[in-house]
Amino acid sequence: MKERDVCEVACVDSEKTARVQEQLQKNNHVLEVTKLFKALSDETRMKIAYALTLEDELCVCDVAHIVGATTATASHHLRHLKNLGLAKYRKEGKLVYYSLDDDHVKQLIHIAFEHQEEVTTRG
Repeated sequence: MKERDVCEVACVDSEKTARVQEQLQKNNHVLEVTKLFKALSDETRMKIAYALTLEDELCVCDVAHIVGATTATASHHLRHLKNLGLAKYRKEGKLVYYSLDDDHVKQLIHIAFEHQEEVTTRG
C-alpha cells in the first residue's frame, strides 16, 4: 500500500496559523523575494550567477562565452539580474564588468548548490 503524503483529517492549529499569517502580512517583501527566485529559476541566469560566485567580476563578453550565448543575450540576462538587485556593474572604457550585488546573493547561490549536492548524494 502506498503511503499518502496528505493529512487524512482536517486539523488546523489556529494559534500557529494565525501567527504565521500575521508575519506574512507584516513582511511586505514576499513579492520581491518571489521575483528573485523566479529570476534564478532560469538556467542561463543561474549559470551566470554561479559564474559570478566563482569570479569577483566578469565582463559581458566573458559571461557570454561561459554560458554559450551571444553578448546581447548575456547582456539581457545580466540586466535582469541587476534590475532585481542581484548584480551590479561598472564600466571601464568600452567594457562593462558585472559582479554580484553583495555577499548575501553569493551565499544564497552557494547554499542552493550545497543543498543540491546533498540531495544528490542522499539519492
